Amino acid sequence: MSNDLRVLVVGLGNMGMSHARAYDALDGFRLAGLCARSIAQRGDLPASWRAVPRFADFASALAEVKPDVVSINTYPDTHAQYALRSIEAGAHVFVEKPLAETVADAQRVVDAALAHRRKLVVGYILRVHPSWTKFVEIARTLGKPLAMRMNLNQQSIGQAWTWHRTLMQSLPPIVDCGVHYVDVMCRMTQSRPVRVHGIGAHLSDEVKTYNYGHLHVEFEDGSVGWYEAGWGPMMSEVAFFVKDVVGPKGAVSIVMPEQGKDASGGAAETTSSDIDTHTKTSMIRLHHAELNADNSLARPDEIFRMDDEPGHDELCAREQALLLRAIREDADLSDHMRDAVNSLRIVLAADESVRTKQVVTL
Repeated sequence: MSNDLRVLVVGLGNMGMSHARAYDALDGFRLAGLCARSIAQRGDLPASWRAVPRFADFASALAEVKPDVVSINTYPDTHAQYALRSIEAGAHVFVEKPLAETVADAQRVVDAALAHRRKLVVGYILRVHPSWTKFVEIARTLGKPLAMRMNLNQQSIGQAWTWHRTLMQSLPPIVDCGVHYVDVMCRMTQSRPVRVHGIGAHLSDEVKTYNYGHLHVEFEDGSVGWYEAGWGPMMSEVAFFVKDVVGPKGAVSIVMPEQGKDASGGAAETTSSDIDTHTKTSMIRLHHAELNADNSLARPDEIFRMDDEPGHDELCAREQALLLRAIREDADLSDHMRDAVNSLRIVLAADESVRTKQVVTL
């Protein structure tokens, strides 16, 4: 117990609660403080957390708890500020994506982590997902250039529309969620992004920014990728989840149940607003482009079933296990931090392109 890292969890929404459960369950961490603006009204916290100090104000929590680790799961407009204050107070940091609202602020956080010799892990949950790891590995076997097609549209209603509207006070969907998928593209190509183009549509008077967007990114090796994201009750449940990569040697796709059917054609209840849907893969389909003399396919497609993949809470636990190992083993997270800034640079360039109606050169 004396060697456990004391964790202050800031923000107790969907992600914050999942991460808090991970700290509570993992040997090596101990919940030392819970912070949320509405903490006094929270009646849904586990009974086992009753003895954990609770705070409505971040500054008070940081000063009183003096944590070894701060887990930041708030809205994006506080990420950089809270991360910097935590690092300067001597804490290691886990922060949900995106790292900041600007590239300059993101780099400031990274520089502070390096200067203070603190570990900084950004919540790129797909990096700890075995199915997505395999997806990236297969994509790298398809030759160059790659054509990468990805989206995550969400027909957000009820509570989901409430917090999506709040999120869009800071960032549009192609920025907030886009960092995940352009990070995947960068890992697939292992090439430098050079140009970004974005378009957007303002489909709701309830938000001040465009709630549908589409970005295109070109890479130095000739690879191209697009990412599409829309939030709101008007969004379609058709084609809300596309993850498809094409190269000279074939294609690899994540196959998800959609439009009321599962992968085998049976009934399913998958919806775009289901948070588990955002990380599930169901199966991966690998297509080979080799042809016989008569131009028929030389090899059938391969199917990789992903029935036993981890759920959302388990993936959050894997992220925190990564942070724990980095702290205990003094692992070098320079690449991880650099990639977090790089993916943010791409999606913010797309947002700039939407607003200026110009292609942005990186």
